[in-house]
Amino acid sequence: MTEALVADFGAALDGLDVTWSRTASEGFEAAVDEAIVSPAVGAMLPFELVSLEGTDVVVQPTPTQLTEAVTGVTAAGLGIAEYGTVMIQSRPSGDEPVSLYPKRHVAVLRRSDLVAGVPEAIEWLGGEFAAGRDNVIFATGASATADMGELVTGVHGPGEVHVILIEDL
Repeated sequence: MTEALVADFGAALDGLDVTWSRTASEGFEAAVDEAIVSPAVGAMLPFELVSLEGTDVVVQPTPTQLTEAVTGVTAAGLGIAEYGTVMIQSRPSGDEPVSLYPKRHVAVLRRSDLVAGVPEAIEWLGGEFAAGRDNVIFATGASATADMGELVTGVHGPGEVHVILIEDL
């Protein structure tokens, strides 16, 4: 994974007004606590060496906690560097509501899950779909719509997004 790919991803995120940070696994808890606005809820992360335990994030929230949360933290299965897009997979741990309901979404992405463009993402999706994991959300920046005229953010999902890129997983 080249540094140029990370730079492209960062530039795309910057162009979308998405904040982002890089960390190694040992700095993960601090990176999460810096990225969230409380109260925060999260879905269990499918990564080795890092978890939301030890952070100020409530994992497996109740419906009330989800409704009251300002920040939702989920894993991203893939990142597309060209567009600053992250893919959130549907998992039993509740990634979809946690990524969509709160005002702020923090997506956690392993550097090894970053691809250059859509062709590589489609190839990755083919393997996921073949394995029965065929429900994903493509998220590119904050939720936005201009259905009724002027552009409005945060109507159909989070109005703010932060990506944490974990370097060593």
